[in-house]
Amino acid sequence: MVVGVDGSADSIDALRWAAGYAAATGATVSAVTALGPAPVGVALNEISDEARDHLHEELDKPLREVFGTLTPDVQTKIAYGSPAQLLIKESGEADLLVVGHRGHGAFTGMLVGSVSMHCVSSAACPVVVVRGRS
Repeated sequence: MVVGVDGSADSIDALRWAAGYAAATGATVSAVTALGPAPVGVALNEISDEARDHLHEELDKPLREVFGTLTPDVQTKIAYGSPAQLLIKESGEADLLVVGHRGHGAFTGMLVGSVSMHCVSSAACPVVVVRGRS
């Protein structure tokens, strides 16, 4: 199962939902973070070791919040690309895609964010949109 994580409260709620689902079904969680477009002249897989370490530390924060100090079977992926395109690509290898209903880029008042809408309409697997507390 792939979960989109951008550090927003809704993405953490989606991660929390995925953790419960994984515990109930034995599914593996893959937490995916998109960095946005690659800088000009930088290959998609070309992230410095220092930057990669920092990004993994940032992704570890919501993982610790949801899973605590236990080391669950969670895979992580950080890549350049638009969040929607990256999650849709990852959905091709997944049984389920889980996203929050709005992330950091949401416009106030939107019922569902643009990434969620793109995923619902284009993912290669079923999509769960977790509505947060907001």
